[in-house]
Amino acid sequence: MNVYFQEEVREYFMELARILYEKEYFGYEESAMRYVDDLFDDIEETLPVRLRKPAPQSFDRYGKGMYYCVFKKNPRTKWYVFFNIGESEGETVYLVQYISNNHVIAHLL
Repeated sequence: MNVYFQEEVREYFMELARILYEKEYFGYEESAMRYVDDLFDDIEETLPVRLRKPAPQSFDRYGKGMYYCVFKKNPRTKWYVFFNIGESEGETVYLVQYISNNHVIAHLL
């Protein structure tokens, strides 16, 4: 099984550490970067074995027929990862199309 990320998602991860530090969610830039790296690694390593649900139609603008999983990183924040599942050369492939957190999209789920 392989997990891939759309380019827009990769760019979001690169920007996320800066945003978290600038908005003072983390006191040190290194801590924000570690948080983002851990989230990325967690998605990459565990997405295929996590419980998934069909994504609501309101997320079809990011891709049709997607699923989503929840990654809880602290008591206040859950990350929602939206992805498609396919097959390439006989292997199952997970393509992450969109990511956001409960502070932004919880009302849509």
